[in-house]
Amino acid sequence: MEQNLIVISKNDVPRYKKYLDEAKGVLAQSIWDDIKPLTRKDMLGYPTQKPEALLDRIIRASSNEGDLVLDCFCGSGTTAAVAEKLNRRWIACDLGRFAIHTTRKRLLSIEGVKPFVVQNLGKYERQAWQAAEFGGPERAAEVTARYRRFILELYHARPIQGYTWLHGLKQGRMVHVGAVDAPISPGDVRQIALEFRQATGTGKDAPSVRAVDVLGWDFAFELNEVARQQAAQANIVMRFLRIPREVLEKKAVEQGDIRFFELAALSVEVAQKKREVSLKLTDFVIPPDDVPTDVQAAITHWAQWIDYWAVDWDNKGDTFHNMWQTYRTRKEKSLKLWAGHEYDAPGEYAIMVKVIDILGNDTTKTLRVRVT
Repeated sequence: MEQNLIVISKNDVPRYKKYLDEAKGVLAQSIWDDIKPLTRKDMLGYPTQKPEALLDRIIRASSNEGDLVLDCFCGSGTTAAVAEKLNRRWIACDLGRFAIHTTRKRLLSIEGVKPFVVQNLGKYERQAWQAAEFGGPERAAEVTARYRRFILELYHARPIQGYTWLHGLKQGRMVHVGAVDAPISPGDVRQIALEFRQATGTGKDAPSVRAVDVLGWDFAFELNEVARQQAAQANIVMRFLRIPREVLEKKAVEQGDIRFFELAALSVEVAQKKREVSLKLTDFVIPPDDVPTDVQAAITHWAQWIDYWAVDWDNKGDTFHNMWQTYRTRKEKSLKLWAGHEYDAPGEYAIMVKVIDILGNDTTKTLRVRVT
């Protein structure tokens, strides 16, 4: 009352007097029509993509710095990008590889972005298919055996017994069938190699060549070339082949339209001068099974398959660290095919090169250099 800020209405209701120049703003209403729609240059190809201003308001209103923001259907990554800019922790999920790749590129374009990990956690569609075709979890061992026999039959391989990691034999090569709900990992490769050494012999289920075909629905993002090198160190030739989605379709199985394709292969040339090391991509071969015919026809050079590549110049065997990267954008469609780095100290270093193709698939290769 002393400051004359209380006003009595005609109905004798006291109200607080407010001045316009003291107002902090207008309370948000239930309908927000003040946020501008996306412009053409901001669109990333997702019909449900939201403006960053919208997520900025939502995240600011519902969280504080350091809080964890979860987006289970991240699409083009708007929520994760805004959360990163607002200094929130975040988890972003999506079933589509292209969505994950688009989100990754978007995050990397943020200045000062903190390190993050991309993980493959399996496919629930396949779990439902396995349960419908082969039985539920109450008969886990029987279900797994029936599933493996089914895949081996499609691969024209003969089932074998007595092993944990080796499940079939085809033209003298051992065959491993990956699980429905988990990607093939470097740890799996090590176990396959260890068991293969025990499998050599003269029995009917023994391999006639030092080779293993590894069939998998998905492969861990860090696997591919790394696992090939692990196998080579064990003096085993390993091929990694993707189990195609057509396996889930009865009509395709009945018609015999099932083909297994090898994963992409990357060639990298290394040049070294004292502590300076340079890398040059020299070839990239991608399996054609997931590539539409019109896309294949448009490719005239192997580099066109690559949308993004990055280098971890000092990988410690843990998470891949993007210490250098380049990728295509709408403004810059060309792609740099070489990268250089100068080490601060002499020693032996593991260099990990990660390539993401235009379909969003990862291919990783590890190189070792000794600098003086």
